[in-house]
Amino acid sequence: MSGLSLKSFQRLPGGEYLQEGLSDLAAGRESVPSFLLAIASQRLSAAGLPLNGALPSDPELGLYRMLRAAHGDDAHSQFNAALRRLTSFCQTLERSG
Repeated sequence: MSGLSLKSFQRLPGGEYLQEGLSDLAAGRESVPSFLLAIASQRLSAAGLPLNGALPSDPELGLYRMLRAAHGDDAHSQFNAALRRLTSFCQTLERSG
C-alpha cells in the first residue's frame, strides 16, 4: 500500500466506498462499494491497494442493477455519479503514490 493509511484513503474523494467495499469483498457480499472497487480493481492494485476476496463478475452491470432497484429511473445518473467519484478516488490515489 502507498504511504497513506486506510483512514487517509477514506478522506480522499470517493474514499467513503473503501472500508465498506473492502469488507463486502472479503465477505463475498455484493454492494455498491464492492462493485465499485471491483470495477477499479486493476487500478487499485497497481496503486498498492490489493483487494481480498472474489471479485464479482461483470461489476458494471451488477452496479447498475443494484442502483436501478434502489433508484428506479434515476439509476443512470446515480451510476454515472458513482463512477465519477470512483475515478476521482483512483486519480488521487495514483497521484499520491
